Amino acid sequence: MKKETPDMKFLPKRSLPTVVTLLAVTALSGCAATEAKDACGAEGYQSLVGTSLAAVTLPASLNSRIIQPGDLVTQDYAEDRINFELDDKGTITRVFCG
Repeated sequence: MKKETPDMKFLPKRSLPTVVTLLAVTALSGCAATEAKDACGAEGYQSLVGTSLAAVTLPASLNSRIIQPGDLVTQDYAEDRINFELDDKGTITRVFCG
């Protein structure tokens, strides 16, 4: 008696490596996003939220950008750049990478 195997007509044999590759890339992209989430060190500056920028001294070597209300901001993403978003009084309201 011949053993029945699942019908694989819906997935051509040449597609299997593509599917496996896509699954691997999807799984690894989650890892990369987790590692790069704080590539700029923003976590270490979260305590500055609520502080006036005038009262803060940032390291000269820090790759940073100050964003004030109404500023035009480029949409380029630099994972190692830290952004300090201010309100209209100069108070830091958000610190994030990008």
